[in-house]
Amino acid sequence: METLLIKNATVLVTMDDAHRRIADGGLFVRDNVIEAVGPTDTLPATADRVINAQGMLLLPGLVNTHHHLYQTLTRAVPAVQDAVLFKWLKTLYPIWARMDGEAVYVSAKLGLAELLLSGATTVSDHLYIYPNDVAIDDEIRAAQELGVRFHPCRGSMSRGESQGGLPPDRVVEQEDAILRDTQRVIETYHEPGPYGMVRIVVAPCSPFSVTEDLMRESAALARSYGVHLHTHLAETADEEDFCKATAGKRPVAYAESLGWLGDDVWFAHGVHINAEEIALMAQTRTGVAHCPSSNMRLASGIAPVRAYLDAGVPVGLAVDGSASNDSSHLLAEARIALLLQRVQGNPAGLTAEEALWIATRGGAEVLGRDDIGQLAPGKAADCIGVRLDTVGYAGGAIHDPLAATVFCQPQDVALSVINGRVIIEEGQLLTAELPSLIERHNAISRRLVTMT
Repeated sequence: METLLIKNATVLVTMDDAHRRIADGGLFVRDNVIEAVGPTDTLPATADRVINAQGMLLLPGLVNTHHHLYQTLTRAVPAVQDAVLFKWLKTLYPIWARMDGEAVYVSAKLGLAELLLSGATTVSDHLYIYPNDVAIDDEIRAAQELGVRFHPCRGSMSRGESQGGLPPDRVVEQEDAILRDTQRVIETYHEPGPYGMVRIVVAPCSPFSVTEDLMRESAALARSYGVHLHTHLAETADEEDFCKATAGKRPVAYAESLGWLGDDVWFAHGVHINAEEIALMAQTRTGVAHCPSSNMRLASGIAPVRAYLDAGVPVGLAVDGSASNDSSHLLAEARIALLLQRVQGNPAGLTAEEALWIATRGGAEVLGRDDIGQLAPGKAADCIGVRLDTVGYAGGAIHDPLAATVFCQPQDVALSVINGRVIIEEGQLLTAELPSLIERHNAISRRLVTMT
């Protein structure tokens, strides 16, 4: 069995239940599992591979709980730079309808590479549009090539404009075809055991793009296979109005009526939520993916993260789709999450440690995993190293290295290990040729946006 020793870190932050921070820390890995964590002088002295992490902060790999990787192709499109969600969607649907399998594969690889460099080691992506020859297999292949731990959400849209939905009819699917393909994907790729690298999620897109029947059938399918459920919910006031007009209920009550609450469910956004709904989510252990930059970018509002945490709602962090954030930097997102909770008047609305907790342990809980999110014996060997001797951290890392990663200028990681495999070393991604990937991605993006 292969062994890996990472040693001499300035500080190792475990994110374990004891909230330990270990000076001159390190960890010892056998195959893909952490065997020991502690001060360097307490660890085995040798291994098949030894990495000196002197000058670094070591953290558990970050967990991104909601994304749309294909949207890297439509970042900063002029027509939607100042649009709210519904206008933004209706403008971009026709562009996304031109995608093919290559576009989804390349955009997924580009977006995942960006996330890896920012500290993500586990990524959940929500692919809900399947024009032309697109299949979720395209982005699973990209994730496997890069070596990232991946939770692909087989999304869907079945309610087009002619049925009172938001998307144009030409980008929706038939519901029987959706359910058949979702079953195929689960049976082909899902790895339910400990340390699984691919776990499939069943994910109808949103209340305004699928029918109630599809929501119910999707929940039944997911639970028959023991996989998780995900959808957008309570993102905007427009969505709340839509749910009231079509179902006579607020979004959370609508979800509850369809069997969409529980510890196997998490919602993206959860911005327009009241105290009663927060209590219900906490009681049922229904999770939420917090997407602060996207919510600001589209003027959607501020999710009540402080109230969620105080009530016991599982909260994970997410960068959301790259055309509603235009960035995929998860450490930067942790900083934005901290600042956004404080802008409402509470200077301790979210602490630095809490911001990183939801980016690690919180994300792991939201995804239903107890094998990632912390550096502890028996957990998956997913860790990142951030250099502390940089211009952006000068004067900060000497006082509180953990806080510096959130309060100071976000940095790319110097080291990333996923499932015991070194993916980033000395700041360089080892599993992709970025210059050629960027060139290929930009050519596809240019073609999609300029097509008539």
